[in-house]
Amino acid sequence: MAPESRVIAVVVTHRRLELLSRSLKVLSNQSRPVDELIVVDNGNEAEVAELVAAQPVPTTYVPSQHNLGGAGGFALGMLTALAHGADWIWCADDDGTPDGPDVLATLLDCAANHQLDEVSPVVCNINDPDLLAFPLRRGVVWRRRRSELFVDGETETLLPNIASLMNGALFSAKALDTVGVPDLRLFVRGDEVEMHRRLVRSELKFGTCLTTAYLHPDGSDEFKPILGGRMHTQYPDNETKRFFTYRNRGYLMNQPGMRRLLPQEYARFGWYFLVQQRDWSGFREWLKLHKRGRAEHFSR
Repeated sequence: MAPESRVIAVVVTHRRLELLSRSLKVLSNQSRPVDELIVVDNGNEAEVAELVAAQPVPTTYVPSQHNLGGAGGFALGMLTALAHGADWIWCADDDGTPDGPDVLATLLDCAANHQLDEVSPVVCNINDPDLLAFPLRRGVVWRRRRSELFVDGETETLLPNIASLMNGALFSAKALDTVGVPDLRLFVRGDEVEMHRRLVRSELKFGTCLTTAYLHPDGSDEFKPILGGRMHTQYPDNETKRFFTYRNRGYLMNQPGMRRLLPQEYARFGWYFLVQQRDWSGFREWLKLHKRGRAEHFSR
């Protein structure tokens, strides 16, 4: 990695000024400073523009009068970063924050040491950093704590071929040239899974750096254990989240590299709705939304 590599941070926000302020405070004060900060504002708010302009690093404010969602916001931000000459693009959401001032430097070192095209930090619960913000499966075992990611006496600093996107994810320009940017049609929910699918199929080298973290609100509550915790399924806490989650999963499970998981998908959600919850209407709604996604009916 060239010492003069240009790193541009991309943040997507939508009407969460206080959370964004906390995030930018850490992003803009890294020990290895970002060369530019790009903030895509899906709320098009003057207060956000003022906050961005006040940062101690070079900034670009990108307002959008149309809500692009997380997927479209990151797509626009990534393309803007590439157009501004980025060698590396560091992604962040407005409700999370890097775990300290050395996260970027650690990710860059990890990428250099392991010859990676993308590297992510461990995504931890902002209220309890040893808890993972989202459960992570290694083999057939689900891990819920950061300390559980090291198994059987491992001392490796990299978890290969697994990465949480976009929370603190660092992409090389080469990676985005190869796999593209998030799909605007997905809007929210699943866009990061779809990018992960492309990374896997591209055969680029990527992974999770186990020695640094990104702090994010807990998202594990919507992952419901089934079969005594041996498997999980997903049930978001409101109708809007369920709409985008289940519709987008229908699309994702119909894509190359994901279709082999379809039998497991039907088994898991069927068991959750019909056996565990005895919720026939919920299962019918899941089927309907899954079908919309498979048919690529992306109306909001």
